[in-house]
Parts: sequence; C-alpha cells; structure tokens
Amino acid sequence: MINAAALVSGDGAELQALLDSVFFSEIEGFSLSAVIATQRGSFALTRAGSAHVPGYVVDESIFPNGASFSLALLNKLHDLDIDFIILAGFAPKLSEGLARAYRGRALMLRSALCPAFDGLPEPELCRAAIRRGVKWTGATVCRPAESGDPGELLLQRPVELLEGDDPAGLRRRLIEAAGPLLLEAVKKYAKE
Repeated sequence: MINAAALVSGDGAELQALLDSVFFSEIEGFSLSAVIATQRGSFALTRAGSAHVPGYVVDESIFPNGASFSLALLNKLHDLDIDFIILAGFAPKLSEGLARAYRGRALMLRSALCPAFDGLPEPELCRAAIRRGVKWTGATVCRPAESGDPGELLLQRPVELLEGDDPAGLRRRLIEAAGPLLLEAVKKYAKE
C-alpha cells in the first residue's frame, strides 16, 4: 500500500480529481493519508476534509527561511510515515533535501508544458503564458529532479490560449486538463 501525502498551496483545485478518486476508492494500493497546505485557512484543507482526508498546515510564512520550512515539512512527512508525495499547486520550490528524501517517490504537477517557464513559481505560470503570448500552454506531470526543479516528464496535456484569456480563466481550463492527468499518473505509479 502506498501511503501518500499531497503538498499544496492555495485552494487545492489541482488536487480535486485525485481527492474525488480517493473518496470513491478508485485507486487500488493507494492511500492519500494527508493533504499538507503551506498556508493557514487554505481551501485545500476544506477540500481534503470533504474527501475524508486529514489536512495539516506547515505554514511557510512563520519560518525565517526556506531551509527551516523544508525541514519542518520533511519532519511532518516523517511523522505521518509518508512514503510518496504529490506536489499539486505547490508554490514554494521543492528543496533539494526533500527532493532527495523522496527521490523516485514523488510526482509534481505543473501548470505549464515543461520545460516552458521552468523556474517560475506555480501562481505566476498563467500570467507568464498570457504575457508571453504563447498559443499553447498545458499541464505536466513529472518527477522532481534532485534540484527540486521539474525532472523526468511523464505526462503532458496541451491547453490552447484563447483570445481575451485572463489568468483566472486560463487557470480554470488548466485545472480541467490537469486533474485527470494527475489521476492517470498516480494510477500508473500505484500499479508499478
């Protein structure tokens, strides 16, 4: 049995398809044991509670630097005996220590067709695609590299930018593409 945790920032919309699947026990050999949010009051925790998945907060804002935040996050994952992590709308850059600790046991969902816009935090990706004037963006599921950046690409789904797109509208369409993509990747991993 895979004992997984999802790491999220923001509202957790990227995670909803997986939460629905977990609620209906659609993935054999897989347990989403925790949703860990980086902000207090995150709607991701409400989503998790509705799916009967325990929610936790490791509040990034209370730590003096990225290293102490990463250590607290790693400690929470160890306390929960988590052996697999899913980064879904996770805004801080994954630290090298966390990436190494979960090498081969992590999936990362990005709201871009990687390697496009690598290095930008998740909340900036839609604005960057619109500002740059690209015709297509999309969702990518990959394994994190040891640096914490996107690594081996596993699945991608393109999303066309439409005339007059704003970041909120583009994000909604990206989430519609990303949810099933993440679910497909988790199901493949659970079968391995």
